[in-house]
Amino acid sequence: MACPVAMDTHPSLPPELWERTPPAIRAHIETLEGQVQTLTSMVHTLQEQVRTLEERLNQTSRNSSRPPSSDPPQPQRPRRLPGKRRRGGQPGHPGHTRPLVPVEEVDEVVVLKPKQCRSCHAPLAGDDASPFRHHVIEMPPLKPVITAYQWHQVTCPACGETTRALACWRAQWHLWSPRPRYGGALYRGLSLAQAHDVAGDG
Repeated sequence: MACPVAMDTHPSLPPELWERTPPAIRAHIETLEGQVQTLTSMVHTLQEQVRTLEERLNQTSRNSSRPPSSDPPQPQRPRRLPGKRRRGGQPGHPGHTRPLVPVEEVDEVVVLKPKQCRSCHAPLAGDDASPFRHHVIEMPPLKPVITAYQWHQVTCPACGETTRALACWRAQWHLWSPRPRYGGALYRGLSLAQAHDVAGDG
């Protein structure tokens, strides 16, 4: 039985056309086809690299584990053009001011009168029927309340044992009571739970 003989054919050309093609043209076609395969492989590789670079470019600290310092600079917002309206209250808008306390309820009234005219410097006298009023609120000075605890110890007449009084919860070995320690902790910026721990009240 005779073995089949492989025919010299081209996969994309009809056999009869490939047989009539001169050998030099065949070699040139095969060289060009090899170059096309190489370029096609390079295009696929470059496309994968571009896809990878685009994914890295779109990564920020919000959608990946990158730190915020690696984020690209954000474009500046366009500045708004100055409008015709001025800042603050507009004409005709009712004002919102703190109501003044009646004169009968204030603790002290300071009367301020001009002594001379601001134009000719002549001496001035008299009263203003409706003077301009302004209130300054001042907190009263705080005075600490100091409590002295005295522990008495008494000798028992029956057995001779000396007994000292038990300390109540207020008379612990602290210079400050829980209230000022709690307030001081809040003043230092501690949380409520931390302030409770500092004050020692739970």
